[in-house]
Amino acid sequence: MIFIETFMVALQAIKSNFFRSALTMLGIIIGVSAVITMLAIGTGAQDRIESQIDELGANRLSISSSRTFFRGVSREQASLEFSDAVALKNRSNYLEEVVPILNSRNQIKYANKNINSQLVGTTEGYFKLNNYEISTGRPFSDQEDLDKARLVVLGSSLPIQLGFTDPKNIINKQITVRSIPFIVVGVLDEIGSDRNSPDEKIIIPINTAISRVVGASTLALIDTTVEDYVSLEVAMVDIERVLRSEHKLLPGDANDFSIYDQKIFLETREQASRTFTYLLASIAGISLLVGGIGIMNIMIVSVTERTREIGIRMALGATRFNILMQFLIESMVLCLIGGILGIILGFIMSISLANLANWVVSVSIESVILSVLFSISVGLFFGILPARKASNLDPIEALRHE
Repeated sequence: MIFIETFMVALQAIKSNFFRSALTMLGIIIGVSAVITMLAIGTGAQDRIESQIDELGANRLSISSSRTFFRGVSREQASLEFSDAVALKNRSNYLEEVVPILNSRNQIKYANKNINSQLVGTTEGYFKLNNYEISTGRPFSDQEDLDKARLVVLGSSLPIQLGFTDPKNIINKQITVRSIPFIVVGVLDEIGSDRNSPDEKIIIPINTAISRVVGASTLALIDTTVEDYVSLEVAMVDIERVLRSEHKLLPGDANDFSIYDQKIFLETREQASRTFTYLLASIAGISLLVGGIGIMNIMIVSVTERTREIGIRMALGATRFNILMQFLIESMVLCLIGGILGIILGFIMSISLANLANWVVSVSIESVILSVLFSISVGLFFGILPARKASNLDPIEALRHE
Protein backbone atom coordinates (compact mmCIF):
# COMPACT_ATOMS: atom_id res chain seq x y z
CA MET A 1 0.00 0.00 0.00
CA ILE A 2 2.84 2.43 0.93
CA PHE A 3 4.58 1.61 -2.37
CA ILE A 4 1.41 2.35 -4.37
CA GLU A 5 0.89 5.62 -2.49
CA THR A 6 4.54 6.61 -3.12
CA PHE A 7 4.15 5.69 -6.79
CA MET A 8 1.04 7.90 -7.11
CA VAL A 9 2.83 10.83 -5.42
CA ALA A 10 5.75 10.43 -7.86
CA LEU A 11 3.35 10.26 -10.82
CA GLN A 12 1.56 13.40 -9.64
CA ALA A 13 4.90 15.23 -9.40
CA ILE A 14 5.68 14.27 -13.00
CA LYS A 15 2.26 15.47 -14.19
CA SER A 16 2.55 18.80 -12.37
CA ASN A 17 5.80 19.53 -14.25
CA PHE A 18 4.75 17.95 -17.53
CA PHE A 19 6.81 20.10 -19.93
CA ARG A 20 10.01 19.69 -17.93
CA SER A 21 9.34 15.96 -17.56
CA ALA A 22 8.86 15.63 -21.33
CA LEU A 23 12.17 17.37 -22.02
CA THR A 24 13.84 15.18 -19.40
CA MET A 25 12.54 12.03 -21.11
CA LEU A 26 13.71 13.17 -24.56
CA GLY A 27 17.20 11.70 -24.17
CA ILE A 28 15.75 8.34 -23.10
CA ILE A 29 13.23 8.36 -25.97
CA ILE A 30 15.94 9.06 -28.57
CA GLY A 31 18.31 6.52 -27.04
CA VAL A 32 15.78 3.68 -26.84
CA SER A 33 14.40 4.36 -30.34
CA ALA A 34 17.95 4.33 -31.72
CA VAL A 35 18.74 1.03 -29.98
CA ILE A 36 15.49 -0.55 -31.24
CA THR A 37 16.10 0.66 -34.82
CA MET A 38 19.76 -0.41 -34.93
CA LEU A 39 18.94 -3.87 -33.54
CA ALA A 40 16.01 -4.18 -35.98
CA ILE A 41 18.30 -3.44 -38.94
CA GLY A 42 20.95 -5.86 -37.66
CA THR A 43 18.46 -8.62 -36.84
CA GLY A 44 16.83 -8.21 -40.25
CA ALA A 45 20.21 -8.53 -41.96
CA GLN A 46 21.06 -11.64 -39.93
CA ASP A 47 17.67 -13.20 -40.71
CA ARG A 48 18.27 -12.54 -44.40
CA ILE A 49 21.74 -14.10 -44.29
CA GLU A 50 20.46 -17.13 -42.35
CA SER A 51 17.76 -17.54 -44.98
CA GLN A 52 20.41 -17.41 -47.71
CA ILE A 53 22.50 -20.01 -45.85
CA ASP A 54 19.49 -22.33 -45.67
CA GLU A 55 18.76 -21.78 -49.37
CA LEU A 56 22.34 -22.55 -50.39
CA GLY A 57 22.33 -25.95 -48.78
CA ALA A 58 25.33 -27.82 -47.46
CA ASN A 59 26.64 -29.16 -50.78
CA ARG A 60 27.45 -26.04 -52.80
CA LEU A 61 30.90 -24.95 -53.95
CA SER A 62 31.82 -21.88 -55.98
CA ILE A 63 34.88 -21.29 -58.13
CA SER A 64 36.29 -17.91 -59.10
CA SER A 65 39.46 -16.71 -60.75
CA SER A 66 42.19 -15.40 -58.46
CA ARG A 67 45.25 -13.22 -58.78
CA THR A 68 48.56 -15.00 -59.27
CA PHE A 69 51.80 -13.82 -57.70
CA PHE A 70 55.40 -13.97 -58.88
CA ARG A 71 58.13 -12.98 -56.40
CA GLY A 72 55.60 -11.17 -54.27
CA VAL A 73 54.19 -9.08 -57.16
CA SER A 74 50.55 -9.41 -58.19
CA ARG A 75 50.13 -10.44 -61.79
CA GLU A 76 47.12 -9.89 -63.98
CA GLN A 77 44.04 -11.77 -62.79
CA ALA A 78 43.78 -15.14 -64.47
CA SER A 79 40.63 -15.87 -66.44
CA LEU A 80 38.02 -18.45 -65.65
CA GLU A 81 36.66 -19.59 -69.00
CA PHE A 82 33.50 -21.29 -70.18
CA SER A 83 35.70 -24.21 -71.25
CA ASP A 84 36.56 -24.72 -67.55
CA ALA A 85 32.88 -25.26 -66.76
CA VAL A 86 32.58 -27.72 -69.65
CA ALA A 87 35.66 -29.59 -68.41
CA LEU A 88 34.26 -29.82 -64.89
CA LYS A 89 30.95 -31.12 -66.20
CA ASN A 90 32.63 -33.76 -68.34
CA ARG A 91 35.62 -34.77 -66.21
CA SER A 92 34.73 -34.26 -62.56
CA ASN A 93 33.52 -37.38 -60.78
CA TYR A 94 31.57 -35.83 -57.92
CA LEU A 95 29.64 -32.80 -59.20
CA GLU A 96 25.89 -33.04 -59.59
CA GLU A 97 25.42 -29.62 -61.22
CA VAL A 98 27.86 -27.20 -62.89
CA VAL A 99 26.54 -23.70 -63.57
CA PRO A 100 28.77 -21.18 -65.38
CA ILE A 101 27.96 -17.50 -64.77
CA LEU A 102 28.97 -14.71 -67.14
CA ASN A 103 28.27 -11.09 -66.13
CA SER A 104 28.07 -8.00 -68.31
CA ARG A 105 26.30 -4.63 -68.13
CA ASN A 106 24.13 -3.88 -71.15
CA GLN A 107 21.47 -1.54 -72.46
CA ILE A 108 18.06 -3.12 -72.90
CA LYS A 109 15.29 -1.43 -74.82
CA TYR A 110 11.57 -1.82 -75.43
CA ALA A 111 9.70 0.78 -77.50
CA ASN A 112 10.85 4.15 -76.10
CA LYS A 113 12.08 2.68 -72.78
CA ASN A 114 15.84 2.32 -72.43
CA ILE A 115 17.48 1.03 -69.23
CA ASN A 116 20.88 -0.23 -68.15
CA SER A 117 20.91 -3.65 -66.52
CA GLN A 118 23.28 -6.43 -65.53
CA LEU A 119 23.19 -9.33 -67.94
CA VAL A 120 23.74 -12.86 -66.65
CA GLY A 121 24.69 -15.54 -69.14
CA THR A 122 24.13 -18.97 -67.62
CA THR A 123 22.39 -22.33 -67.95
CA GLU A 124 19.00 -23.68 -66.92
CA GLY A 125 20.54 -25.00 -63.69
CA TYR A 126 21.08 -21.41 -62.47
CA PHE A 127 17.42 -21.08 -61.49
CA LYS A 128 17.30 -24.33 -59.53
CA LEU A 129 20.67 -23.76 -57.86
CA ASN A 130 19.61 -20.36 -56.50
CA ASN A 131 15.99 -21.35 -55.75
CA TYR A 132 14.69 -18.69 -58.14
CA GLU A 133 11.01 -19.15 -58.94
CA ILE A 134 9.39 -17.99 -62.19
CA SER A 135 6.34 -15.82 -61.47
CA THR A 136 5.09 -15.90 -65.05
CA GLY A 137 6.31 -17.68 -68.18
CA ARG A 138 9.15 -20.21 -68.03
CA PRO A 139 12.96 -20.49 -67.90
CA PHE A 140 14.95 -21.33 -71.02
CA SER A 141 16.09 -24.95 -71.41
CA ASP A 142 19.56 -26.45 -71.82
CA GLN A 143 18.65 -27.38 -75.40
CA GLU A 144 17.73 -23.76 -76.15
CA ASP A 145 21.09 -22.79 -74.65
CA LEU A 146 22.90 -25.19 -77.00
CA ASP A 147 20.85 -23.76 -79.90
CA LYS A 148 22.00 -20.24 -78.90
CA ALA A 149 18.39 -19.15 -78.74
CA ARG A 150 17.74 -15.43 -78.23
CA LEU A 151 15.54 -15.84 -75.17
CA VAL A 152 15.57 -13.83 -71.96
CA VAL A 153 14.21 -14.13 -68.41
CA LEU A 154 13.72 -10.79 -66.66
CA GLY A 155 14.15 -9.85 -63.01
CA SER A 156 10.92 -8.92 -61.23
CA SER A 157 11.40 -5.13 -61.36
CA LEU A 158 12.27 -4.86 -65.06
CA PRO A 159 8.79 -5.27 -66.63
CA ILE A 160 7.60 -2.17 -64.73
CA GLN A 161 10.69 -0.22 -65.82
CA LEU A 162 9.93 -1.22 -69.41
CA GLY A 163 6.34 0.03 -69.12
CA PHE A 164 4.40 -3.15 -68.19
CA THR A 165 2.29 -2.92 -65.02
CA ASP A 166 1.39 -6.61 -65.33
CA PRO A 167 4.44 -8.88 -65.90
CA LYS A 168 2.27 -11.35 -67.84
CA ASN A 169 1.90 -8.82 -70.64
CA ILE A 170 5.63 -8.78 -71.42
CA ILE A 171 5.79 -12.53 -72.11
CA ASN A 172 6.59 -13.24 -75.79
CA LYS A 173 7.34 -9.55 -76.37
CA GLN A 174 10.56 -8.63 -78.17
CA ILE A 175 13.15 -6.49 -76.40
CA THR A 176 16.64 -5.61 -77.59
CA VAL A 177 19.89 -6.20 -75.74
CA ARG A 178 22.73 -4.25 -77.37
CA SER A 179 20.40 -3.79 -80.33
CA ILE A 180 20.05 -7.59 -80.62
CA PRO A 181 16.40 -8.78 -80.50
CA PHE A 182 15.40 -11.20 -77.72
CA ILE A 183 12.06 -12.78 -76.84
CA VAL A 184 10.97 -12.57 -73.19
CA VAL A 185 10.00 -16.06 -72.02
CA GLY A 186 9.80 -15.55 -68.24
CA VAL A 187 9.81 -13.16 -65.29
CA LEU A 188 11.27 -14.07 -61.89
CA ASP A 189 9.51 -13.81 -58.56
CA GLU A 190 10.61 -10.82 -56.50
CA ILE A 191 13.62 -11.70 -54.33
CA GLY A 192 14.08 -8.48 -52.36
CA SER A 193 16.87 -6.03 -51.56
CA ASP A 194 20.21 -7.78 -51.61
CA ARG A 195 23.54 -7.25 -53.30
CA ASN A 196 23.07 -10.46 -55.34
CA SER A 197 19.35 -10.07 -55.97
CA PRO A 198 18.33 -10.80 -59.58
CA ASP A 199 15.37 -8.38 -59.46
CA GLU A 200 17.07 -5.98 -61.89
CA LYS A 201 19.03 -8.52 -63.93
CA ILE A 202 18.37 -10.07 -67.32
CA ILE A 203 19.24 -13.75 -67.70
CA ILE A 204 20.02 -15.31 -71.07
CA PRO A 205 21.51 -18.65 -72.23
CA ILE A 206 25.29 -18.59 -71.81
CA ASN A 207 26.07 -19.81 -75.34
CA THR A 208 23.90 -17.00 -76.67
CA ALA A 209 25.72 -14.49 -74.45
CA ILE A 210 29.16 -15.66 -75.62
CA SER A 211 28.42 -15.88 -79.35
CA ARG A 212 25.85 -13.11 -79.89
CA VAL A 213 26.20 -10.47 -77.15
CA VAL A 214 29.47 -10.35 -75.22
CA GLY A 215 31.81 -11.97 -77.70
CA ALA A 216 34.00 -13.42 -74.92
CA SER A 217 33.82 -16.52 -72.75
CA THR A 218 35.33 -15.17 -69.53
CA LEU A 219 33.25 -16.16 -66.50
CA ALA A 220 32.66 -14.34 -63.24
CA LEU A 221 31.93 -17.56 -61.38
CA ILE A 222 31.25 -21.27 -61.66
CA ASP A 223 28.70 -22.54 -59.15
CA THR A 224 28.52 -26.27 -58.45
CA THR A 225 26.59 -28.70 -56.30
CA VAL A 226 28.27 -31.81 -54.96
CA GLU A 227 26.74 -35.29 -54.98
CA ASP A 228 25.17 -36.15 -51.61
CA TYR A 229 27.48 -39.12 -50.98
CA VAL A 230 30.67 -37.02 -51.35
CA SER A 231 32.26 -34.66 -48.82
CA LEU A 232 33.05 -31.09 -49.87
CA GLU A 233 36.76 -31.69 -49.23
CA VAL A 234 36.88 -34.62 -51.67
CA ALA A 235 34.96 -32.60 -54.29
CA MET A 236 37.33 -29.63 -53.87
CA VAL A 237 40.35 -31.86 -54.52
CA ASP A 238 38.65 -33.23 -57.64
CA ILE A 239 37.79 -29.73 -58.91
CA GLU A 240 41.40 -28.67 -58.32
CA ARG A 241 42.64 -31.68 -60.30
CA VAL A 242 40.46 -30.86 -63.31
CA LEU A 243 41.15 -27.11 -63.37
CA ARG A 244 44.92 -27.44 -62.87
CA SER A 245 44.96 -29.80 -65.83
CA GLU A 246 42.76 -27.47 -67.89
CA HIS A 247 44.97 -24.46 -67.07
CA LYS A 248 48.14 -26.49 -67.74
CA LEU A 249 49.64 -25.67 -64.35
CA LEU A 250 52.90 -27.41 -63.46
CA PRO A 251 53.59 -29.08 -60.08
CA GLY A 252 54.55 -26.32 -57.67
CA ASP A 253 52.58 -23.64 -59.55
CA ALA A 254 50.01 -21.81 -57.43
CA ASN A 255 46.37 -22.24 -58.34
CA ASP A 256 45.04 -19.38 -60.48
CA PHE A 257 41.52 -20.04 -59.22
CA SER A 258 39.79 -20.16 -55.84
CA ILE A 259 37.32 -22.74 -54.56
CA TYR A 260 35.14 -21.76 -51.64
CA ASP A 261 32.11 -22.87 -49.74
CA GLN A 262 29.54 -20.06 -49.99
CA LYS A 263 27.90 -21.21 -46.79
CA ILE A 264 31.10 -20.47 -44.86
CA PHE A 265 31.32 -17.10 -46.62
CA LEU A 266 27.77 -16.20 -45.59
CA GLU A 267 28.35 -17.38 -42.02
CA THR A 268 31.38 -15.07 -41.86
CA ARG A 269 29.21 -12.28 -43.24
CA GLU A 270 26.59 -13.02 -40.61
CA GLN A 271 29.20 -12.77 -37.84
CA ALA A 272 30.41 -9.44 -39.24
CA SER A 273 26.82 -8.20 -39.44
CA ARG A 274 26.18 -9.24 -35.83
CA THR A 275 29.33 -7.47 -34.62
CA PHE A 276 28.41 -4.32 -36.54
CA THR A 277 24.88 -4.42 -35.08
CA TYR A 278 26.21 -4.63 -31.54
CA LEU A 279 28.57 -1.75 -32.29
CA LEU A 280 25.72 0.43 -33.57
CA ALA A 281 23.53 -0.54 -30.61
CA SER A 282 26.37 0.33 -28.22
CA ILE A 283 26.74 3.75 -29.82
CA ALA A 284 22.98 4.25 -29.54
CA GLY A 285 23.20 3.10 -25.90
CA ILE A 286 25.52 6.01 -25.15
CA SER A 287 22.62 8.38 -25.80
CA LEU A 288 20.71 6.45 -23.13
CA LEU A 289 23.47 7.18 -20.65
CA VAL A 290 23.45 10.84 -21.68
CA GLY A 291 19.70 10.82 -21.14
CA GLY A 292 20.26 9.29 -17.70
CA ILE A 293 22.68 12.08 -16.77
CA GLY A 294 20.07 14.59 -17.90
CA ILE A 295 17.49 12.95 -15.65
CA MET A 296 19.90 13.05 -12.70
CA ASN A 297 20.52 16.77 -13.23
CA ILE A 298 16.81 17.59 -13.49
CA MET A 299 16.02 15.47 -10.42
CA ILE A 300 18.69 17.31 -8.39
CA VAL A 301 17.13 20.62 -9.46
CA SER A 302 13.71 19.20 -8.55
CA VAL A 303 14.94 18.26 -5.06
CA THR A 304 16.19 21.82 -4.54
CA GLU A 305 12.90 23.31 -5.76
CA ARG A 306 10.81 20.97 -3.58
CA THR A 307 12.87 21.24 -0.40
CA ARG A 308 9.97 22.82 1.50
CA GLU A 309 7.58 20.14 0.24
CA ILE A 310 10.00 17.47 1.51
CA GLY A 311 10.13 19.20 4.91
CA ILE A 312 6.32 19.27 5.14
CA ARG A 313 6.09 15.57 4.24
CA MET A 314 8.65 14.71 6.90
CA ALA A 315 6.80 16.85 9.46
CA LEU A 316 3.62 14.92 8.65
CA GLY A 317 5.35 11.59 9.35
CA ALA A 318 7.07 10.58 6.11
CA THR A 319 10.26 8.65 6.82
CA ARG A 320 13.57 9.16 5.04
CA PHE A 321 12.90 5.85 3.27
CA ASN A 322 9.55 7.21 1.99
CA ILE A 323 11.28 10.30 0.58
CA LEU A 324 14.05 8.17 -0.94
CA MET A 325 11.50 5.88 -2.62
CA GLN A 326 9.42 8.82 -3.87
CA PHE A 327 12.27 10.38 -5.83
CA LEU A 328 13.71 7.03 -6.90
CA ILE A 329 10.34 5.89 -8.27
CA GLU A 330 9.87 9.29 -9.92
CA SER A 331 13.19 8.85 -11.75
CA MET A 332 12.37 5.26 -12.75
CA VAL A 333 8.88 6.20 -13.97
CA LEU A 334 10.35 8.99 -16.10
CA CYS A 335 12.77 6.52 -17.69
CA LEU A 336 10.10 3.83 -18.09
CA ILE A 337 7.69 6.18 -19.87
CA GLY A 338 10.57 7.45 -22.01
CA GLY A 339 11.54 3.86 -22.78
CA ILE A 340 8.00 2.91 -23.85
CA LEU A 341 7.73 6.00 -26.08
CA GLY A 342 11.19 5.19 -27.46
CA ILE A 343 10.09 1.64 -28.31
CA ILE A 344 7.04 3.00 -30.17
CA LEU A 345 9.23 5.51 -32.05
CA GLY A 346 11.73 2.72 -32.80
CA PHE A 347 8.92 0.59 -34.29
CA ILE A 348 7.82 3.52 -36.47
CA MET A 349 11.38 4.22 -37.63
CA SER A 350 11.98 0.53 -38.42
CA ILE A 351 8.76 0.25 -40.44
CA SER A 352 9.60 3.50 -42.26
CA LEU A 353 13.05 2.19 -43.19
CA ALA A 354 11.53 -1.07 -44.40
CA ASN A 355 9.03 0.78 -46.62
CA LEU A 356 11.09 3.74 -47.83
CA ALA A 357 14.57 2.24 -48.16
CA ASN A 358 13.36 -1.31 -48.89
CA TRP A 359 15.53 -2.65 -46.06
CA VAL A 360 14.85 -5.92 -44.29
CA VAL A 361 14.21 -5.10 -40.62
CA SER A 362 13.07 -7.30 -37.75
CA VAL A 363 12.14 -5.98 -34.30
CA SER A 364 12.74 -8.80 -31.82
CA ILE A 365 10.98 -9.22 -28.47
CA GLU A 366 14.43 -9.51 -26.88
CA SER A 367 15.35 -5.97 -27.98
CA VAL A 368 12.07 -4.62 -26.57
CA ILE A 369 12.57 -6.35 -23.20
CA LEU A 370 16.22 -5.23 -23.14
CA SER A 371 15.21 -1.62 -23.81
CA VAL A 372 12.59 -1.63 -21.03
CA LEU A 373 14.97 -3.17 -18.49
CA PHE A 374 17.78 -0.83 -19.49
CA SER A 375 15.47 2.20 -19.18
CA ILE A 376 14.43 1.19 -15.66
CA SER A 377 18.07 0.51 -14.75
CA VAL A 378 19.09 3.96 -16.00
CA GLY A 379 16.34 5.52 -13.88
CA LEU A 380 17.44 3.52 -10.83
CA PHE A 381 21.15 4.27 -11.27
CA PHE A 382 20.86 7.97 -12.04
CA GLY A 383 18.02 8.49 -9.58
CA ILE A 384 19.93 7.29 -6.51
CA LEU A 385 21.97 10.48 -5.99
CA PRO A 386 19.00 12.92 -6.13
CA ALA A 387 16.86 10.53 -4.03
CA ARG A 388 19.56 10.25 -1.34
CA LYS A 389 20.01 14.00 -1.34
CA ALA A 390 16.26 14.44 -0.77
CA SER A 391 16.06 11.79 1.99
CA ASN A 392 19.05 13.26 3.85
CA LEU A 393 17.56 16.74 4.14
CA ASP A 394 17.08 18.04 7.67
CA PRO A 395 13.31 18.50 8.21
CA ILE A 396 13.69 21.77 10.14
CA GLU A 397 16.06 23.29 7.58
CA ALA A 398 13.78 22.07 4.81
CA LEU A 399 10.76 23.84 6.36
CA ARG A 400 12.74 27.07 6.60
CA HIS A 401 13.65 26.90 2.90
CA GLU A 402 11.90 29.49 0.74
